Amino acid sequence: MKQINLMLSRRQALALGLSGLASMALAACGGGSSSDSGDAPATDENVDVTVTVWGPQEDQSDDNGNWLQTQCEAFAAEHPEWNITFKYGVCSEGDAKTNIGTDPSAGADVYLYANDQIPDLLKAGGIAEFGGSTLDAIKANNSETTVNTVTYDGAVYGVPFTGNTWFMYYDKSVFSDDDIKSLDAMLEKGKVAFPLDNSWYIASFYVANGCTLFGADGGDAEAGFDFSGDKAVKVTDYLVDLVANKNFANGDVGTNADAKAFFSGTWDYEKALDAYGDNLGIAAAPSITIDGEPKQMKAFAGSKAVGVNPTTALYASHPEVAVALAAYLGGTDAQQAHYDLRNIIPTDVNITVDDALAQAQMDAMDFASIVQPLQADMGNYWTPAESMGKELVAGTVTHDNAADKTESMNTSMNTAAVQ
Repeated sequence: MKQINLMLSRRQALALGLSGLASMALAACGGGSSSDSGDAPATDENVDVTVTVWGPQEDQSDDNGNWLQTQCEAFAAEHPEWNITFKYGVCSEGDAKTNIGTDPSAGADVYLYANDQIPDLLKAGGIAEFGGSTLDAIKANNSETTVNTVTYDGAVYGVPFTGNTWFMYYDKSVFSDDDIKSLDAMLEKGKVAFPLDNSWYIASFYVANGCTLFGADGGDAEAGFDFSGDKAVKVTDYLVDLVANKNFANGDVGTNADAKAFFSGTWDYEKALDAYGDNLGIAAAPSITIDGEPKQMKAFAGSKAVGVNPTTALYASHPEVAVALAAYLGGTDAQQAHYDLRNIIPTDVNITVDDALAQAQMDAMDFASIVQPLQADMGNYWTPAESMGKELVAGTVTHDNAADKTESMNTSMNTAAVQ
């Protein structure tokens, strides 16, 4: 991981801004999708612009350093060619699709949102495609997985600034650095808890052995779910043995107080700290062993990102301002400040994090996750996968019926998907 260089990132942000930073998709009406027109032309004129920016209350609190206003003011200082008046609104990332979708033309010019809202924002016409030098910077500063979280139908619709995935908490007095590379090795040393009956987690086992959701990268709607054949049955057989292992427990350390490792995200850090204290270790998910070979578990991953609204008056007259600001708010310096002020774990690979929690999430996003697909039929995955997990925990899935149960799960996912 490269050491952050603040002077370089400032110059990069300025250069990107002056070149238009592009998304531009100046024809980004009609459902929000657009063909990328490359870099928008920058202007040397001294112009007056009003920019409306929406973000969560926590980013606008003086107690948290008022990250949003501070970053916007820093952006304005770097662009004296634009006389910018900022208007701020409170909108959580989770509410962006509702608040933008109600009337996009009356919404924010730039806003923060959760990546799973991209399809809805596109339907409302409230999100612009990024291209040109902005797209180049997004790809250069983030892992491929992170970029894919803001990619839909081959186009990129946001500047990611933090990830959302899960990883492993463990007791370092029980498991060594080598142990945590393999779930099977860990099970020989101590009790490991995993929420097998939770469909957000169980997919990690099947994906490890080649099962797919909407193709290899999640972008092929016609491919549906492929939890079929020997590759999937072998995982089900593995999970039958996993449940039977005396050192396995379904759930987490809250439901299994004697668990020496469990799987969750940043939201359960305090729970992990209470359980393991000074011995707390944090790492990306381990591998599992199938047919004598290690297979890397892959957690679902998402992100939060900065988006641009292509339906506003600002975008119609000065789209380069909106795009430049979005790139700045998702850029290296702004992510560093977000991390310093609120422990918002960055996605930018130029930032060196200084704690295990942040490193684990960044590692998970880099190599131990897959993007949770942004497909309309993704909803047909959850119930069949949950049912499989519950049956495994209950012991009703056995080696004798593993093939039938696996095929039934696959059929249920894909039958629902075509209804």
